[in-house]
Amino acid sequence: MDTTVMHRLMVVDDSNVIRRRIERANELDLEFVGAARNGREALEMHARLQPTLVTMDLTMPEMDGSECVEQLVARDPALRILVISALADKLTAIEALEKGASGFLCKPFTDQQLNDALRKLIE
Repeated sequence: MDTTVMHRLMVVDDSNVIRRRIERANELDLEFVGAARNGREALEMHARLQPTLVTMDLTMPEMDGSECVEQLVARDPALRILVISALADKLTAIEALEKGASGFLCKPFTDQQLNDALRKLIE
């Protein structure tokens, strides 16, 4: 794991339960910088918070995760994005990765699966 960089985590999900769960499950000593309820909020917060890691739901109101991934990566190509979605079909995962996501995790997930997926993003 890259210990020279303190990674800054922003969580994007329309579910308050999922946002809090991801924040609590963080065993990697990531700096939690904020949580957004949709893609539009995430874009506004990104400029202010400068996260290095983002967890991104796909199905959200106002702006979905797929469009948000594309816009965030266009702004910040070094940003690492873990898509976390109940849309578990391969096509959805491939589309998110093609738009610039760094990884994909299906809901429901365990804390261990989440931490393993985040660890892979920062190694």
